[in-house]
Amino acid sequence: MKVPLHDLESQYASALQNYLAIPAEAALHRAYELGRAALENGVGVLEMAALHHKALATLLSNKRRHEESIHFAQAAENFFVESLAPFEMTHRAVQEANTALCQLNERLEEEAKRIAHTLHEETGQFLACVYLALEEVGRDLPPPARGGLHRVRDLLEQIGAQLRQLSHELRPMILDDFGLLPALEFLADGVSKRAGLQISEEGPEDGRLPTSVETALYRVVQEALINVSKHARATHANVRLWREPRMVHCSITDDGVGFDTSTVLGKKGHRGLGLVGIRQRLDVLGGTLQINSEHGRGTQMLIDVPLEM
Repeated sequence: MKVPLHDLESQYASALQNYLAIPAEAALHRAYELGRAALENGVGVLEMAALHHKALATLLSNKRRHEESIHFAQAAENFFVESLAPFEMTHRAVQEANTALCQLNERLEEEAKRIAHTLHEETGQFLACVYLALEEVGRDLPPPARGGLHRVRDLLEQIGAQLRQLSHELRPMILDDFGLLPALEFLADGVSKRAGLQISEEGPEDGRLPTSVETALYRVVQEALINVSKHARATHANVRLWREPRMVHCSITDDGVGFDTSTVLGKKGHRGLGLVGIRQRLDVLGGTLQINSEHGRGTQMLIDVPLEM
């Protein structure tokens, strides 16, 4: 239940006054409970500091002696620190969750690399064996019947090409070898062929980004292009990368039907746009996501990821 800020202010001031009068453990526990209530209601650390300052200033205004004011301020510091304990605990929990999520993403990428390698190498060897078997069968068939085998061979070649494309998208070696932009160009080509969507890419040709940043941006763009091909009813999409000394930016824009962002993004637990995975990847890197869209005017996703210096 959301508590109005002015009610929280009055409760905090009353609890602080009680603590300064009788600095007992129960009064400190009240500070912790108020901090937790503030956190649950979306109050930030700076707002808590302002709230504490206001309450303390009111209490000190009645103190005439300087020494007494100093004593009150020092005692109030303990109360304030205790009220911030829930914020500190939440901050630590977020850091631990981000670390765990980063490790999970790394393991998933390694598993994707293993599956991609298996898909590419082992299926390639299997198809090669099938080709040899077809050649042997074809030698024993009369010429009119060999046409059917040629059609089977053509289908197998198409299957092989699609499997190679999928293995590259699952974990593109081009990302490891040449960097983000070439990998995105390869990704866009595959999505374009499958979805009939025209995709353009632009960005700096030189320089590499940290591996974690390249992987995260590749996955974000991959998810975004899948969303465009499935939901946007677009004919064209553009992927643009640009870099600043301490930040890398990426935009994915389409000319599709668009949507009302306040309605769609306001739905609690909404999963249709794959935004949960995108936000999780960006949160680990301290990145941000902004979505601009209107009905009939397409959609633009803006991604900012800080770079360690």
